[in-house]
Amino acid sequence: MTAPARSGTPAAASRDTRHGPLITTLFGLYARGEANWLSVAALVRLMSDLGVEAPAVRSSVSRMKRRGTLNSVRQEGRAGYSLADSALGTLAEGDVRIFERVRATVDDGWVLVVFSVPETEREKRHELRTCLTRLGFGNTAPGVWIAPGNLAAEARRTLERRGLSGYADLFCGRHLAFGDLRSKVSAWWDLDELTRMYTDFLDRHACLADPSSWARATPREAFRAYVPMLTEWRRLPYRDPGIPLALLPSGWKGSTAGALFGELDGILKERAREHALDVIHRGVR
Repeated sequence: MTAPARSGTPAAASRDTRHGPLITTLFGLYARGEANWLSVAALVRLMSDLGVEAPAVRSSVSRMKRRGTLNSVRQEGRAGYSLADSALGTLAEGDVRIFERVRATVDDGWVLVVFSVPETEREKRHELRTCLTRLGFGNTAPGVWIAPGNLAAEARRTLERRGLSGYADLFCGRHLAFGDLRSKVSAWWDLDELTRMYTDFLDRHACLADPSSWARATPREAFRAYVPMLTEWRRLPYRDPGIPLALLPSGWKGSTAGALFGELDGILKERAREHALDVIHRGVR
């Protein structure tokens, strides 16, 4: 069986997904269970299966090393890479959002982050904004950010890990008054952009959701579909931090997209892993 052309093919991977996120997905899925290490040969082979040529892989790896995401490590005389500790922590927290996502209810309330940064440390202001945006917080006013209350513990851990806790205060509470909370949510988050992202995900990957079409698929074909799909999905649980459905437009695309992701994860995950581990353990043949 050949994977449907609309998703998971090498051309789709190179066209629709930047190489760095694909590499991060590979390390998150497969390197962490292999002593946090992938050989250069295995990484190049796996990325080749996704349609990315070796020079582009090496260029992306160089950028990730400069950013401190990857480290060069030799094992038994073989060159390879490991994820930095900070990246491992980020991926561990991401596992919960991606694979165990829980949508908040109105009864969960809200977590507020209020920060104030001296002018002499303006770079910290940028770090805080970037950090909170990546956690999925919405911006209610200058220096005031909001997210569903069930993200309070994650927000606290992330701010502490990044050394930003000294600039911020966290509060948990409920919206008591005034105005329509649904309207406020649409101002705090770009729901139109989220809808577009969910719609793109559905359009790109819904064609993979027939289990019978994978009955004769090879593990490599499952890998070529699964890794780009997961790479695209990884960002969505952060852009939409689980806003309560009661405050979202009816027929929210995020629910449909989340169900599709869960279905595809169940269909493809283990077969994709079979191919990846075969490459990692046996080397390039």
